[in-house]
Amino acid sequence: MTEARTPIGVFDSGLGGLTVLAELRRAMPMQDFVYLGDNANAPYGVRPPEEVIDLTRAAIERLFAEGCALVLIACNTASALALRKLQQEWLPDAAPDRRILGVFVPLIEALTGRGWRDGPGRAALDTAAFFATPATVKSGAFTREAQRLAPNLTVIEEACPGLVDAIEAGRTPDVYVREAVEAALKRGTPEAALLGCTHYPHAKAVFRDALPAGTPILSQPEIVAKSLAAYLERHPQFKGGTGWLDCLTTGDPAHVSARAGALFGRALPFDPA
Repeated sequence: MTEARTPIGVFDSGLGGLTVLAELRRAMPMQDFVYLGDNANAPYGVRPPEEVIDLTRAAIERLFAEGCALVLIACNTASALALRKLQQEWLPDAAPDRRILGVFVPLIEALTGRGWRDGPGRAALDTAAFFATPATVKSGAFTREAQRLAPNLTVIEEACPGLVDAIEAGRTPDVYVREAVEAALKRGTPEAALLGCTHYPHAKAVFRDALPAGTPILSQPEIVAKSLAAYLERHPQFKGGTGWLDCLTTGDPAHVSARAGALFGRALPFDPA
């Protein structure tokens, strides 16, 4: 890696974070990025919290070793279970000059119409559906964080077991999405739906068909890209480069490259992490 490069690390348990990476590169074409997919241990959504924390820390350490001073956890399960703990208990001693961001805060700000620096207040809507992995839902982290900013907000959290596996394997996601949406609608009528996993944009059309007509769907890639661009304007020490990209995986590089190509319609070579 040349000294002129200032890469931002993007981490996901598998290929879902590539949806975020694509929007980041579209919004910031001259920024350098290193993407790390922990495909050998995916999915995270069925793992216990302690394991997710350990795996997330190991991935961040690997990205720090690549020269990344800022790492975006583009994985909702890791953001829910590991981000706050690592920010508060690990990072100050391990790497005080580095930063870790997650994908929850941008989504909550977009949903509530309130900035985090504004403090608590009333959201523009009362009820939202949040579709995510079993581990993310079990943590309750999204509702907890959202209600810190908007106490009036009711969040219907619904797990989508099997959906990440289906997307990664190239199987149809329809049955997983429809079962989750039907279960959520039995508990209330959402004014908006949130896709709380970076894999789920690949199933957005199915969510749209399953939800009541006209339900707005908030998907993270565009929201996170806009938020990170604003963050870099406030913290310019983390930005720079020439648009260079390196993709790493803990899994089999050839297999992961093939799956990434199938999902995104273009070659995206991975190297071993």
